[in-house]
Amino acid sequence: MKMEEIENIELLYLSVDDYQELKTAMIESYTTMPESYWREHQIDNLISKFPEGQVVIKVNGHIAGCALSIILDYDKFENKHTYQQITGNYTFNTHSPEGDVLYGIDVFIKPEYRGMRLGRRLYDYRKDLCERLNLKGVAFGGRIPNYHKYKDTLSPKEYIEKVKRKEINDPVLNFQISNDFHPSKILKNYLEGDSASSDYAVLLKWDNIYYEKKNIEASVVKKVVRVGLIQWQMRPYKNLDDVLQQAEYFVDAVSGYRSDFALFPEFFNAPLMAEHNHLSESAAIRELANYTTTIVQRFSELAISYNINIITGSMPEVVDEKLYNVGYLCKRDGTRERYEKLHVTPDEERVWGLQGGKELKVFDTDCGKIGILICYDSEFPELSRLLADEGMDILFVPYLTDTQNGFSRVRNCAQARAIENECYVAIAGSVGNLPKVHNMDIQYAQSMVFTPCDFAFPANGIKAEATPNTEMILIVDLDIDLLRELNQFGSVRNLKDRRTDIFEVRRKN
Repeated sequence: MKMEEIENIELLYLSVDDYQELKTAMIESYTTMPESYWREHQIDNLISKFPEGQVVIKVNGHIAGCALSIILDYDKFENKHTYQQITGNYTFNTHSPEGDVLYGIDVFIKPEYRGMRLGRRLYDYRKDLCERLNLKGVAFGGRIPNYHKYKDTLSPKEYIEKVKRKEINDPVLNFQISNDFHPSKILKNYLEGDSASSDYAVLLKWDNIYYEKKNIEASVVKKVVRVGLIQWQMRPYKNLDDVLQQAEYFVDAVSGYRSDFALFPEFFNAPLMAEHNHLSESAAIRELANYTTTIVQRFSELAISYNINIITGSMPEVVDEKLYNVGYLCKRDGTRERYEKLHVTPDEERVWGLQGGKELKVFDTDCGKIGILICYDSEFPELSRLLADEGMDILFVPYLTDTQNGFSRVRNCAQARAIENECYVAIAGSVGNLPKVHNMDIQYAQSMVFTPCDFAFPANGIKAEATPNTEMILIVDLDIDLLRELNQFGSVRNLKDRRTDIFEVRRKN
């Protein structure tokens, strides 16, 4: 399936109503073992015993992959078992709600959906479920379907070692190792009829480092959120394809570090105005607005492909003949939401004819609630206070400043927003020069992440900072639980201690 054909990706609990489509998907996925599909009564039994452990990924409403799991009292099996034993002769009577290990009994992605990183989502769900249920870890017997090519010259142990050293390519085992599962033991005669693996399997494990810490909230929302800030270099580009190629490079880079968000700067696509430099500034930026729809569509595809939420910075957009500065939150589930710059600077209004937007909102994501304010908007504290009252944990600020004076305004105001709203604030800007674009000659930026100032955070309130005026990325982990503790037990409590008896900040209708 082509990325542009994807409208929605959903991770859902498996239902018995999905069975016929599930059966077809399994047959298509296990072409070397055509009779190896679960019967309807087995799926029904599995869902009845442990509904949380059975999930499917649906693309445009159709099953693209599936993961099935049970909970075991692992001491009864330990490291010597077969697939038939682990599943209780396929009855799943081995499942125990009081067990201590989440055991994966099946996972697959249909052939036409492979290469879209959907398998990672299934494995990540298992890890999250393991943590929520406070289990020791995840385990499963992994097939080695390429081993039959080497069985005459290599033992299973030698084969696995060569795969780990990248001397042999085993796409299944490589994928599992890349998802933080470590080989623990060779299992002989594990899965009957698996001739491609010569009846061997690798016992793979993932250890839950939070096992002894009781998980009070049964929530799938991540508690540690990794953000990737892109400090973009302004340079001449030949065309839109060149800009998008550079953008994908950065998305690939921050996704490689398992970031949950990628933040681009304000007007990162401004170099495309160079070919319209013979026009007036206001006409040139309206020409730039013609690229916005294509750019947003491509970012949405990248969000799906690289499994990351992308904040597109901002771009010009014409609505009812009026020019606005807008951006899009492209989520990794395929959906996207729009945000607007509410306050335009005197220069933007005078030179470009930009209009201020009207919509301010908090965005619900798979990593909690976030807010987005474009550049100048961060200098108006009322906006972020309204977002904080609606549950915002992270405020993202894409910006564009030409001088160090302008940067200092954004930087200092952003840091104030982190303190007064007890939230994280991430800012990302552009660097470099554009000699062939009017009104965009120079840029100054230093991308940073700010925190409240209390004992759980850096004393100076700066979590991380990029090198000024240098193209680079900044990867930062943000612990959301620390914000909760600050709100209740902080040295100062800026949200709780407000004198609402004498002042308030509210929206107008």
